[in-house]
Amino acid sequence: MLNKEIPSCKRFSGYKPCFPDHDCWEDGCRDNVPIGIKILIINLDAMGDVLMTTAQLPALKRKFPESTIYWVTEKISTALLFNNHLVDHVYAYGAESISILNQINFDYVMNADKSQGSCSLLNSVKAKHKLGFGLNGDGKIYPINERAYYNFKLGMDDHFKFKVNRRTGQDYLAETFEVDYQRDEYIFNCTEDEINFIKKYKNEVNLTSEDFVVGFNTGCSNLYPNKKMTIDQHVYLIKNILKKSKYKIALFGGPEDTERNEIIYSEFKGEVINTPTNHGLRKGACYESIADLIITGDSFGMHLAIALKKYVIVWFGLSCWTEID
Repeated sequence: MLNKEIPSCKRFSGYKPCFPDHDCWEDGCRDNVPIGIKILIINLDAMGDVLMTTAQLPALKRKFPESTIYWVTEKISTALLFNNHLVDHVYAYGAESISILNQINFDYVMNADKSQGSCSLLNSVKAKHKLGFGLNGDGKIYPINERAYYNFKLGMDDHFKFKVNRRTGQDYLAETFEVDYQRDEYIFNCTEDEINFIKKYKNEVNLTSEDFVVGFNTGCSNLYPNKKMTIDQHVYLIKNILKKSKYKIALFGGPEDTERNEIIYSEFKGEVINTPTNHGLRKGACYESIADLIITGDSFGMHLAIALKKYVIVWFGLSCWTEID
């Protein structure tokens, strides 16, 4: 048995010095940063939902100023949380991460998702307080705290969701997490290298500070293809915007949008900027950053535009516009 207490400091890992040439195990902490309240956020849903959930972080820090925030999400979404100053640890969902999280004694675990995988993880993790959604003995999803009931009801009652509700997703998720709702913004932080990349790319495509760039996020998830306009609709709209010479046009999208963006671009013979679609999530955000206004369907591109603090024009299909702030 160890006869000394393991430091409860954010910097201490147990496998390397916190500072070069300083043995914090023998000599004590050089700069103690208390772990405080340990909070795990479970959010395995779509990437846009992960960005939307980042709006809860300021409220969590207001409620628990001395805290350590852990976040588990799908591997593809971990890039969205990179360089987030309010998140201490990001885990890609998988067997190794689950085994680690199951060894930590959390104060709070907060599950934003109504899915069996997320709910079963909430059940398995050790925590003094559990908020959001869990899984019962029959494998059914249920609200685990009273203030998650409104959120739960939206998924069970179509009339309530589509006709009655006027609350935003951030509002009722804050209620689910039992924090105050102050319309906090999404958090997506570019690194210094990314900021420099954006400046360099603007120079490469001949954009100046005087240009007003209208960006088109042309695609969406293959799960809901009707969330995007047709190619012909994009071409029609871009032609009309280009008639107003004060605007520049840029096309954005992911790998699945490469072909459609090439077709749209071919209609304008170099009059628009066709940004790369296969450079990864963080670079995609850099390209979207060049726009002042983004036109998009209710998709990840919309949530990214909100996170980047852009003006956004959105068309909604099967989603509820009232839930987007």
